[in-house]
Amino acid sequence: MELLLLLEKGLWFGIAAVGFAVLFNVPVRTLAPVFIMGALGGLTKTIMLQLELNVIVSTLAGATIVGFLSIPFAHKKHAPPPIFAIPAVIPMVPGILAYRMMLGLINLAGEVNPETYQQILSETVNNGMKVMLILMSLAGGVGVPMLITRKESAKEIRFKKRSR
Repeated sequence: MELLLLLEKGLWFGIAAVGFAVLFNVPVRTLAPVFIMGALGGLTKTIMLQLELNVIVSTLAGATIVGFLSIPFAHKKHAPPPIFAIPAVIPMVPGILAYRMMLGLINLAGEVNPETYQQILSETVNNGMKVMLILMSLAGGVGVPMLITRKESAKEIRFKKRSR
């Protein structure tokens, strides 16, 4: 892929991430890191797709980069990591696959020609499985780095006892 086209895609991923961050009303000080993380995550996904890797693996790699980058940005900007990570991965949500799955479900609910039923069903299930696995990759890619880099273990967290 041409370098200029790749940079343009990164720019659009970053702008989309900032748009979702503004929509979620995050602090203004976090917008630049959200842009950087959205651009890097989207570029990772795009580059891996250009290398003909699976879309699910590519999405997981992009989301994992976003997840790991959210930790240092959170410490630097004094904000929780999800404020950075969630808007940055939303542009990687597979909208067209979900749309095609819904169209397939609508087609299956109506009158379907018996010769094309198997093909429509197969495409619908394929698109639905891809959507589900990509969304799981996004959630895992963002969540697992935050769990790995926790400063204290769940065993060490102490709850205050209530006085009666």
